[in-house]
Amino acid sequence: MVPVSLNVDTVRDAPKVLLHDHLDGGLRPATVLELADAAGYQGLPSTDAQELGEWFLAASHSGSLELYLETFGHTVGVMQSADALVRVAAECAEDLATDGVVYAEVRFAPELHVEQGLELDAVVEAVLEGFRVGSARAAERGRRIRVGCLLTAMRHAARSREIAELSVRYRNLGVVGFDIAGAEAGFPPTRHLDAFEYLRQQNAHFTIHAGEAFGLPSIWEALQWCGTDRLGHGVRIVDDITLGADGTPRLGLLAAYVRDKRIPLEMCPTSNVHTGAAKSLADHPIGLLTELRFRVTVNTDNRLMSDVSMTSEMTALADTFGYGWADLQWFTVNAMKSSFLGFDERLAMINEVIKPGYAALLA
Repeated sequence: MVPVSLNVDTVRDAPKVLLHDHLDGGLRPATVLELADAAGYQGLPSTDAQELGEWFLAASHSGSLELYLETFGHTVGVMQSADALVRVAAECAEDLATDGVVYAEVRFAPELHVEQGLELDAVVEAVLEGFRVGSARAAERGRRIRVGCLLTAMRHAARSREIAELSVRYRNLGVVGFDIAGAEAGFPPTRHLDAFEYLRQQNAHFTIHAGEAFGLPSIWEALQWCGTDRLGHGVRIVDDITLGADGTPRLGLLAAYVRDKRIPLEMCPTSNVHTGAAKSLADHPIGLLTELRFRVTVNTDNRLMSDVSMTSEMTALADTFGYGWADLQWFTVNAMKSSFLGFDERLAMINEVIKPGYAALLA
């Protein structure tokens, strides 16, 4: 039999796994407008959904992580009530399921959603309820998805231990791990050692944004001081790889460690281009890192800000690097292996959902 042709429609139907997606970076533009109207939120740059979506993309495509992060003021601004959080999380689950995502870990920072009096626990419970509602709606349409939640602490703030404790408190209720995010420069992960030591004592999983806007020291600290399970982005690990005169890649000690230990890289190609971490998709280190067989995973980061989906990311990589179905399956299995689910659950997802899905496409 001839393999199914690889295009947007067929990639959308292929099973996909997403590990790095921000809840406040994936709202539907129309939802932003409706929530702003309901909450009396002022200051949106447009009252037209299409124009608003275009504004987010343009504002995010600045080449600066700091400017990119400023766009979140609007999305976080309309996510300050339990009802808003439930709606956004439900729509997130539905949108990802429609895009063929079968498992996702979606992250958000509870501390950013308390401006109107919500307690941290109420914030988490609203988001988890939204994921349950959205997953149920998706299942009714024949699109099954499981969503795990990552609780994020902001690296410039001082609530990481509190958020870490929150993640442990809810880890059997839908929260699967912890994360820190925000501007890397000037805010090293070692500022939050107390949180990471607590998580390790509690046998809890965590990932750290590292190696996106800052280089190898950020990655080294995240691994060797903080003990992270995964690297959020990790794109700058390429700085520890040199090409010999004959073009042969040579790995430095840190790059070799990351590859040898199979440290998962949560790579977000389009977002990295928008924030200036890569000049273009063709220049993105994901090509070399995939060739060298690092534990590469493909992710969206912020679907609204970068106007992307898992389907568009996978399709763009296939077009740019000539990847086929076997490569897309490899990315997907990598991601499932690297998820924060239990081993049996990961194995079942790989053997019962992912591999059969790609076998049908490769036949």
